[in-house]
Amino acid sequence: MLWIRNLTKRYGDKTAVDDLTMEVNRGELCAFIGHNGAGKTTTLKCVAGILGFDEGGIYVDGVSVAEQPLSTKKKIAYIPDNPDVYEFMTGNQYLNFIADIFGISLEERKEKVSKFAKALALTEEELATQISAYSHGMKQKLVLISAFLHSPELILMDEPFVGLDPKASHVLKDIMKDFCSAGGAILFSTHILEVAERLCDKVAIIKNGRLMKCGSMEEVKGDASLEDIFLEMEAQ
Repeated sequence: MLWIRNLTKRYGDKTAVDDLTMEVNRGELCAFIGHNGAGKTTTLKCVAGILGFDEGGIYVDGVSVAEQPLSTKKKIAYIPDNPDVYEFMTGNQYLNFIADIFGISLEERKEKVSKFAKALALTEEELATQISAYSHGMKQKLVLISAFLHSPELILMDEPFVGLDPKASHVLKDIMKDFCSAGGAILFSTHILEVAERLCDKVAIIKNGRLMKCGSMEEVKGDASLEDIFLEMEAQ
């Protein structure tokens, strides 16, 4: 579903992502693990088509992100760590705006909004409220709902559990697992090792922009050369 080949992204003299190659297949829930500043967010933004890159290629279902950005964006949903939404809108107006962009029918959007809002405990009253009055957690829930409206095939999440209450975090984990069980693919970043251990099929470890290992949690944790990275993350 997602193929990243020799991805390199530089900011001046700094190499944020260095010759990174990995893939996430359909049905896989993959955690992208590393300390803050390791290159996780930069990689996700390159995959989403928000950032350009200097070398390599990114393909979503065989389609190049660089050469056919609109085609790939139709298959992707991207959830940033700090939701950037139009605060002058109400929650409902924002969701309808996103649904209009992707050409979602009124019936389908109503069904999906109702389903995910109920699951994430975002009430009708809250959806009718201007987003400027939302907490970070409420904005996160709103963006999560918007991500599922167009039935993406690949979802990219940057620290998706930050700002969510424990109940919403538990619900989101179930939603993520159900999405992948239905044939979707998810790549999400986290610096919390425990989340990846309990949730994921695959783990990718990144340090200083370089991919150190990608595989099952058993394979990754069994690699003695990565022990210092795990100790560092457990100490955070």
